[in-house]
This record gives sequence, structure tokens and C-alpha cells, in this order.
Amino acid sequence: MKISVRKLVLSAMFLSLCMLLPFLTGQVPEIGSMLLPMHLPVLIAGFVLGAPYGALIGLVAPILRFFVFGKPMLFPAGAAMAVEMCAYGLGAGFFYRVLPQKRAFVYVSLVLSMIVGRIAWGAAQYVFLMADGSALTVKAFVAGAFVNAWPGIILQLALVPAIVIALERAKLIKD
Repeated sequence: MKISVRKLVLSAMFLSLCMLLPFLTGQVPEIGSMLLPMHLPVLIAGFVLGAPYGALIGLVAPILRFFVFGKPMLFPAGAAMAVEMCAYGLGAGFFYRVLPQKRAFVYVSLVLSMIVGRIAWGAAQYVFLMADGSALTVKAFVAGAFVNAWPGIILQLALVPAIVIALERAKLIKD
């Protein structure tokens, strides 16, 4: 994998957005957990920079945000979030590169990466909660991954493809 200055600068920008966007919802934590503001830059980073960079940004963002701002709590929420967002960045970059380069497949890539990310979050939560002596029930998984997150899911489905398609039209996404 060739490392370019462009990709490093864009990675820093996406990571910075992961640090800053939660401040928009930080006054009401329930809104932040519903809108999922850190997920947006990670998903877009996967599309723009590719799977390895998207995965790394997704993995690092919640951990770095914990050490800088103290939120999200590192265990189990932040650790599970790091696994989830790593899967988002990896999935977005991977599916976008392997599926046909047509607009409809931006949506397909996004939905597939969101599914993979939510499964990764559930698996991580299951392991981390087991280690903590608790359990993740199917009901808790569905609530955490879908029911409570539906505003963020809608936001991701609306914003991410629009941004990716605009970047494609401007010829700002390069392999």
C-alpha cells in the first residue's frame, strides 16, 4: 500500500471530524447516540480513501476521542464502537471498490457496510459484556443496533451517498 501525503492529510481531516462532530450533539448524549455523528466521517473516509484508511480511522477515532475528551467511555461502549466503526470504514471502502462504479452501488456499498458494522458491533458487545460478566440479548442487540439508532441510520442514508456522489462528480475520489 502506497502512502501519499494527500491520503494522510485527508485522514487527519476525517479523524478531526470524528473528534468535532459529537460536539454538535454533546449537550444531549441521547441525541448523540441516536444520530451517530462519528460514523459519518468514517463512512465517507472509507469511500474516499479506501478500506485500509477507513478501517484505521474508524478504529482510532473512538479511542482517541476517549483519551482527549473522556467520551465515549472506553469499555465496553468505546471499544465496541471502535470495532463497529473499523468495520464501517473497511466495508465502505471495500464494497465501493469491488461493486460496479454506478451511482446505485454507492447506496448498496453503504447499506452493506452498515450491516457489517452493526454485526461487528453486536459481536464486540457480546464478547465485551461476557468478559464483564453480563450478557447481550437479542432484544438488546436489536435495540442498540437498529431501534435506538434509526435517526442516525436515516442521516447516514441521506448524507453519505449525497456527499460521495458530489465528490465523484467533482472528481475528488481517486483510486
